[in-house]
Amino acid sequence: MHLHHHDMATPARPSSTPPSGPPRLGWLDALRGISALVVVYFHLSPYVLPHGRQLLTGWVQLGPYGVLVFFLVSGYVIPMSLERYGSLRRFWVGRIFRIYPAYLLTVGAMLFLVVLGLRKISAKLVDDPISAVLAHATMLQDLVGVPSLVGVFWTLSYEMIFYVLMSALFVLGLHRRCDWWAVGLAATALIGGRALPDDLLDDLVGRVAVTTLVAVALGATVAAYILGRRDTALLTAVVGLGALALPLLNGSADAGVHGHGSWESLTFLAVMFSGTVVHAAHHGRMRASHAAVTLGTVLACLLLSVWFHAAYPAATATQMRIEAVSTLIAVAATFALGFALRHRRVPGWLTWLGRVSYSVYLLHTVVLIVFIPYLRGALRWPFPTQIAAAMLYLAAVLVVSWLSYHLVEMPGQRLGKRVGRALDRRFGPDRAGASADVVTRAPRGPGRRRAPRRSTDVVMRVAHRGGRRRAAASTAAATAAVASRAAAASTAAATAAVASRAAATAVATATAPAGTRTGAGPRADAAPADVVG
Repeated sequence: MHLHHHDMATPARPSSTPPSGPPRLGWLDALRGISALVVVYFHLSPYVLPHGRQLLTGWVQLGPYGVLVFFLVSGYVIPMSLERYGSLRRFWVGRIFRIYPAYLLTVGAMLFLVVLGLRKISAKLVDDPISAVLAHATMLQDLVGVPSLVGVFWTLSYEMIFYVLMSALFVLGLHRRCDWWAVGLAATALIGGRALPDDLLDDLVGRVAVTTLVAVALGATVAAYILGRRDTALLTAVVGLGALALPLLNGSADAGVHGHGSWESLTFLAVMFSGTVVHAAHHGRMRASHAAVTLGTVLACLLLSVWFHAAYPAATATQMRIEAVSTLIAVAATFALGFALRHRRVPGWLTWLGRVSYSVYLLHTVVLIVFIPYLRGALRWPFPTQIAAAMLYLAAVLVVSWLSYHLVEMPGQRLGKRVGRALDRRFGPDRAGASADVVTRAPRGPGRRRAPRRSTDVVMRVAHRGGRRRAAASTAAATAAVASRAAAASTAAATAAVASRAAATAVATATAPAGTRTGAGPRADAAPADVVG
């Protein structure tokens, strides 16, 4: 896989959890944080500190490495978020209010740089403003042949397609079949290769028509899921599976996009579904052996695809193929290592970096544009000076990202939760995913995990607990009845004994001599305590 030096990876964004959701998974934050640093350095290295990049030349392509690690993390997190919510309405509201606020902030920041003369807008965006606006509104610009206003936006197109596909599978109850999708997408990329059309939709109906149709379809999809009606959601899900046509038939509709052919667009989605396979195996919904075979098959298809289908200059083709293969292996090894160490304590700074990684992703190139005028000729600076310049740039990126996270991202998420609750009150229970198994309790923490409870399990548990309570109440009632009967019998016996003794006393008194009638008891020589004198 090969990307331009201005490419950018999308960190898998933390899902918008409900208030009772589980704590963040530290190992995923660590992967986000490390990948974010790699991507930041990847974009900075053409201007300062190129040494690390030069050292890895021939072995690892830093840009694709960061992209694919982030895609794996997204593939793991998104199904977890869907299943924890059990509601497509809450999922989509959470996603919208999670990704759009910082996205719009970045759009505004870039337009401000354009006004200042620090950046120029692509002529293709200026010449076709309708397509530009609609494509950026849906975040699907890279799959409809529209260059991104900010180069880093391209991976959001694959994130959005993944959301649509996962939502459709969730409604249809097929989200457990993620292994089919991972292998199917990877195999299609390998078999189809360069024979797959790159811009079929654009050729058939034109770019304005494509972007308009995509915008209407995505808007209708989100509206149907927010409505929460089962019949509408089923129809939407079937239509939603058609979103696969974008990467399959229109994956490289313009030279300004980043998918180098539809085959490569399919590999991006295959990587994301591979993360979903890991999630399924981790939570006991897929045998580990089956998951291993699935992931191995996907990796083999991807390795063969980048070896045979990627177009490289003849002079460096072999070297670049080796780089692509080793990069894929490094990505798989990194995610496997993070998963293996998931029980370990993650340093706080790395968790923090993972938390702000979305803002780092969006804004670091904007900050770089501001720094570029001051970095001209920096490659000739002394090494310590270059390090100082790089640290200053990194500090600026982290400060801006921290501000964005606290002032834009977090308020956006809180607003999303309020909107979600308001929609629940307005439209009632969400029945869009009624056929899917809904997880009502997420696994606790990154360590030992409790098996997730499905809706049917909860019903059985409630019924079982109710049965035990009714049985306990019945037993208590029976015990009380027996005790009452025993008490009544005891009282009757005591009364009979008193009457018998009284009768005996009367008989004795009547037959005894007059001089011996002393006291009230049956015996005249009884102890004083027993005699009423």
